[in-house]
Order: sequence, then C-alpha cells, then structure tokens
Amino acid sequence: MSDFLVRAARPDDLPLLPEIEVSAASLFRDQGVEVFAGETEDAPIDFTPAEVWEPIRAAGLLWVMAQDDGPPGAFLAARIEENRLHVLEFDVHRRLQGQGVGRRLLAFAIDEARRRDLAGLSLTTFRDVPWNAPFYASAGFEIVERNATTPLLRAYLDREAARGLDPARRCAMILKF
Repeated sequence: MSDFLVRAARPDDLPLLPEIEVSAASLFRDQGVEVFAGETEDAPIDFTPAEVWEPIRAAGLLWVMAQDDGPPGAFLAARIEENRLHVLEFDVHRRLQGQGVGRRLLAFAIDEARRRDLAGLSLTTFRDVPWNAPFYASAGFEIVERNATTPLLRAYLDREAARGLDPARRCAMILKF
C-alpha cells in the first residue's frame, strides 16, 4: 500500500475515527471473540467519541494513515507516560487489514518514540487474539505479566477490567529501546 502515508491527524479527521474503530472492532465479532462478557451480536460496538481525541491530536500524538490527502483508514493515538509512548488506541479499518497498513503505522510510532528519545513503547491488549499480542510480539514487544509491570500499566489493566474486559485475557506489553 505504497500510496498510504502516515500524517498527523487533523481536526477534520476526528469525526471519521469512530467508524474506523467500530470497523476494526467488528473483526472480533466475526471471529467469534467475545470482547465483553455477555456481549451479544446485536449490541452496538462501543467506540470512543471523536472529541476525546482532540487533546491527543493537539499534543501531536495522534497519527492517521491516509491516501494522499484523503480520509484516514487507520489511526494510532498515544500518550507519553513513564518515558514511553503508550498506545491508547490503534485501529485499522477492515477494508485495509492484512495489507501492511497497520504494520507501517506501528513502525512509524516506534520511529517517533525513538525520535523523541523515549525508552520505548507500551500498550495493553488481548494476549490470546492473533492480531493483538502476537502481532505486537512480531514487532518486538514483550508481554509483561501483571505482577511485574509498572503501577501505571496495572492501572490501565484495572480500568479495563472495571469496564468488563476479562483480566485473564488482557496483558501489558512493552517494547524497550
């Protein structure tokens, strides 16, 4: 997908991000992965309201993949925490999955963390879903078990559990430089 390039998100991209997030999340349902306990097929997929991303965009930590100057097809939102780029959300629209778009966007984020002289990246994800922990492991991330992780990453995992995500299926991962 050489015609897809990473660029900083613009304000007019923000209303398009929920569609990308919902599209990416629909893959879980199609693969029979229950994200939230008791979730039904006809329940609406939870997404992050567009305005949540504005402060992250304004901080220069929200990037999209788009063709030329077109609408985004993928996005990655992050914060700088514990001297790492912490990935808050990373989604690729289903029509673009399997084409290297996500891998290129993640590589950009890794390069950006290096440019900023950070110690690496961190995130939380599903340990047992092929396009989650195994994907990140293929990029050099390592699982950090809950009892060995930082208080900040434990707090992320605790918030996810409070939202209904099964803590046994979630993990923190770190890529160290």
